Amino acid sequence: MKSVANILKLKADHRVYSVAPDASVFDALKLMAEKNIGALLVMEGSTIVGIITERDYARKIVLLGRASPQTQVREIMSPDVMFVGPDHTTKQCMALMTQNRLRHLPVIDDGKLLGLISIGDLVKDIISEQQFIIEQLERYITGVRA
Repeated sequence: MKSVANILKLKADHRVYSVAPDASVFDALKLMAEKNIGALLVMEGSTIVGIITERDYARKIVLLGRASPQTQVREIMSPDVMFVGPDHTTKQCMALMTQNRLRHLPVIDDGKLLGLISIGDLVKDIISEQQFIIEQLERYITGVRA
């Protein structure tokens, strides 16, 4: 089972995008659209104070008839951000995400933000690992050596 640190190394783009809590929701959505991502960390300096996701927008702006240009990120962000360390495994992260209905987890080591992993990153890793196991089993069954 791979660690989160390994997953971060394999990501093509492991930059973490963020927004300030006083930014407008509209500006946060523009950034998410530009970067083709579904979540932004909400940061005050180097401190994570929340996370804003497309789900937050849908449930707290659209469904409530609010205007995203006039609403600040702090008004709709999720302030309690769960995170993992670089040594957490894919399996541990999947369990945490499933139990808490999360799609994104910041990776923090000694108070320093290393990256952000998504459920998609974990699924991709699990599929890759399963494919490797299948190939190894096929070689074993057919007697083909690598």
